[in-house]
Amino acid sequence: MDIIMDIKRHITAGLLCLFSIASQADVLLIDVINKEPPNTAAGLLRPTHGMTMLQVEKKYGEPVKKHEPIGEPPITRWDYKKYAVYFEKNIVLRAVINQPAKARKIIEPTPK
Repeated sequence: MDIIMDIKRHITAGLLCLFSIASQADVLLIDVINKEPPNTAAGLLRPTHGMTMLQVEKKYGEPVKKHEPIGEPPITRWDYKKYAVYFEKNIVLRAVINQPAKARKIIEPTPK
């Protein structure tokens, strides 16, 4: 009976440690996301949903890299220095700010 109680205590303590670590990672990632600069001149101007590829290139210039479309409907990514723009066909879906190293460390698993 004492052995079963000890096992239950160890399992409970282990689970509490795991939940604690997971919740800290979530808080750090949320902090990084919440600090994303606004899409204004005071923050970081970037393309908005609904713009065409032509409008984006005219307003923001040539991207650093244009990736080939993938899938159906075709999704294309253009990389700029501080953000990436995702298009469906030729219409902007979203512009995503490049992750700072701190966020990448939280999101990406450590290589083995």
